Amino acid sequence: MSVDIKPYLQYLEKEKHIPKDEACVLISEAIKASVEKSVLAGQNIEVKADPQTGKLEAFAVYTVTDAVSDPQREMNPVMAVTFDVNARVGDEIRRPIAVADLGRIAAKTTQQLLNQRFRKIEKDQVFKEYKDKVGDIVTGVVRRTERGNIVVELGSAEAVLTRAERCQGEEFRTGDRIRCLLLEIREDSQRGREFVLSRAHPNFVRRLLELEVAEIGDKTVRIAAMARDPGYRTKIAVDSADPKVDPVGACVGARGARVRNIVKELNGEKIDIIRWHSEPLQLLEEAIRPAKPRNVHIDERNRLIHFEVNEDDMRIAIGSKGRNARLTSKLMGWRLDITKSTHAPESLDAQLGEKAIRLAAQLHLSPELVAKFIGLGIESLASFEGVTAEDFSGTDLSPEEINVVLEAVAKAKTAGQS
Repeated sequence: MSVDIKPYLQYLEKEKHIPKDEACVLISEAIKASVEKSVLAGQNIEVKADPQTGKLEAFAVYTVTDAVSDPQREMNPVMAVTFDVNARVGDEIRRPIAVADLGRIAAKTTQQLLNQRFRKIEKDQVFKEYKDKVGDIVTGVVRRTERGNIVVELGSAEAVLTRAERCQGEEFRTGDRIRCLLLEIREDSQRGREFVLSRAHPNFVRRLLELEVAEIGDKTVRIAAMARDPGYRTKIAVDSADPKVDPVGACVGARGARVRNIVKELNGEKIDIIRWHSEPLQLLEEAIRPAKPRNVHIDERNRLIHFEVNEDDMRIAIGSKGRNARLTSKLMGWRLDITKSTHAPESLDAQLGEKAIRLAAQLHLSPELVAKFIGLGIESLASFEGVTAEDFSGTDLSPEEINVVLEAVAKAKTAGQS
């Protein structure tokens, strides 16, 4: 009456990664559902599968009663004793069913139900495998193209790389190995879970840099800001927690090896790596170099920076189709208003002096404020030794300006001693 399904359980456990006990429950439920809907419709069926022995048994369950009103679910005591000599009214009797004789219809229905449930289990397993990889780089093989979207096989999962998430000019053919950012796992009511890839997202470059640069991985160097125009250019501002480590040099690598690997992965997209400054004027100078900003005016309320550049620097500052200016604005978080110098301008270095710029960087203050102290002969941190607020009485400096600078000096000295 029983059937040995042990080889099938071993196959499910090895190939489908479904534990035997879980597979037994699924098989039992599927056979019960299919049989009750087909060859034994209307009867109460019980199916048991033992995960240890692989033994599969099926029974028709009846209730013993003196007045049988439903022959498919009830049995009189005379018939019941043929299956159980101790049967009494009210007991349940189990009549064995030959599983192999249930018929092709029941077998086909059972197989369909099992396939549906196994597919769902496989999808759930794939989701568990990849849900923690969202935001990471994954590697796959291009399998086909559907309506302009590229279907990528990621081992046990299929993912889609849409045209919108590809860089300008990128083309892939069937069989190509491809690296992408796993952007999200999207729930779709009709198609189920959809794994969405991206090569155009800024975080794709961020993750490539984190994988390539060990100093970013150990938190010595951090990516402070980033702006990207996919396929053309990416600007990255980096900072270092260790004053002995040059963040730009660490990212670029020996002879540019590290950044060259990233550029190769991005099919020639340009990568600009600059040093991060919290002071917007210093960051601006870094971002548009070798162009030099002149006659700079900052509107903090509207987060707008207006500046001029020489005619020769105009093309550099704005860039092809305005990309450099646009990326610089996005990187800084400020709107930029760039105009061409119409008169002999006075550069920022000339306005404030190199000493003011250098001291301002040490104190993390604006060069304009520090320039007022430079004008009084205080040109370095050492110059503040023994200086108090009273020493500035009679100058044009306000008490607020004096306190801000003296507090910054104290912090700088403390940081230098630690």
